[in-house]
Amino acid sequence: MILPGRDPIYMDHNATTPCLPEVVEAMVPFFTQVFGNPSSSTHSQGARAAEAVASARRSVAALLGADPDEIVFTAGATESDNLALRGACAGPGPAHVVACVIEHEAVLETCADLARHGVETTILPVDGEGLLDPAAVARALRRHTRVVSVMMANNEIGVMQPVEEIARTCREQGVLFHTDAVQAAGRVPLDVGSLEIDLLSLTAHKMYGPKGVGALYVRKGVRLEPMVSGGGQEGGLRSGTLNVPGIAGFGAAARAAARDMKAEAERELGLRERLWRGLRERVHGVILNGHPQRRLPNNLNVAFEGVEAEALLTSLRGVAALSAGSACASSAGKGSYVIRALAGESGAWRARSSVRFGLGRGNTEADVDRVVQGVEGAVARLRSLAPAPAPRRADAV
Repeated sequence: MILPGRDPIYMDHNATTPCLPEVVEAMVPFFTQVFGNPSSSTHSQGARAAEAVASARRSVAALLGADPDEIVFTAGATESDNLALRGACAGPGPAHVVACVIEHEAVLETCADLARHGVETTILPVDGEGLLDPAAVARALRRHTRVVSVMMANNEIGVMQPVEEIARTCREQGVLFHTDAVQAAGRVPLDVGSLEIDLLSLTAHKMYGPKGVGALYVRKGVRLEPMVSGGGQEGGLRSGTLNVPGIAGFGAAARAAARDMKAEAERELGLRERLWRGLRERVHGVILNGHPQRRLPNNLNVAFEGVEAEALLTSLRGVAALSAGSACASSAGKGSYVIRALAGESGAWRARSSVRFGLGRGNTEADVDRVVQGVEGAVARLRSLAPAPAPRRADAV
């Protein structure tokens, strides 16, 4: 079913976002005019590039309430997650890492690889709303636990974890706490000091910046082993020539996020509630995935009974993008492991029937209304083709 009106509509802002014009403007000079290597500050080209990197570092740090020298630029959040976990677990002696079952693959696959190399790994479950119990983290800690990794907000269901309580427990036990804040940074206020966070991963392309550049916040005094050796850039934690255009864009995106966060979060929350209200009123058998309140303002993840998510997405040709799961695993051909982890007995079908709506700066009320209309028609058509009527459940509306 092709949606009427503006075509296409993009509602996958949890997967990636377009660069803001001011971000592109900040990047352009460093491709052609100011092309120096920031590590070669003995001439004006290198010095100007170095100052651009320093300015971006200050902007990213300000977004997190950190000091600029606590920001390590990377190629993206996956590298940041790897550096945090591998860097904390490296070195002599036994090591133990704790993570959550709905972490991003960048954390879960790193934990699995560490386990193959002798690191003890504990993966903790979540409840039916996608929340991790802080008491479970406390019980999981060992004398040789090096790091606990719990994401700030989930990339599929948008649920925000109680990281402040978890981080406090880790600090009391002398264990490093890492959080993947990719989805939260730029969307909700963050202060690494008050949250007692030791390590935090983020990336530019989730906050209207360029792809291929991210950062790891490393609290002063935290020691990590680097993964890449070379010229000693980024305090020795990430050797290699810096991506100056990308870093400049990251800085511009961080400044825009800090400036607009409050107003944009309120606007997107209003759109999300309009979308959820419209779906409940016009489509029967729709179930919310995740906690109804403890979630990102722009995220809505729902399951449609009797409908395969991939079929629904294909039917909505006028929507440029929705997601049936993590953007990093969209081609895996499997239902969401995140939905299976929280859905219990209904996990199998809900994992195949869940769709993520990620609202963003470009979306309007008219977009939301057209998407609701399109989903209503597509679901009705797909259910009419099913061999039997879709069953109703007590938890569906």
